[in-house]
Amino acid sequence: MIINPRRGEISARLGGADRRLCLTLGALAQLEADFGVDDLQALGSRFAAGRLSAQDLITLLHAGLCGGGNSFTRQEVEQLDCEGGLPGYAQIVAKLLAVTFGDANKGQHDSA
Repeated sequence: MIINPRRGEISARLGGADRRLCLTLGALAQLEADFGVDDLQALGSRFAAGRLSAQDLITLLHAGLCGGGNSFTRQEVEQLDCEGGLPGYAQIVAKLLAVTFGDANKGQHDSA
């Protein structure tokens, strides 16, 4: 699987398989609605605060997986296991947010 961080893509091992995640424009629009914010700046600011709930992690993982071309329901995402447990999930989400809102080269060479 070829991953292009410049397009906001990352690779993460979830549910025993390597998966592509990407927050596409459609995924970002859905996140704006899910988190009740008016624009991308407000969405980025919300995530920059660094306080994410387990539900936030699930919402972000679901959006990233769907944006990466994976077909998962939210309930299926809730059941995906991750190496490293909670810190592993948080690392994947942090990496996804970094390539979407921050430095596109961050996470290019490291893996989750």
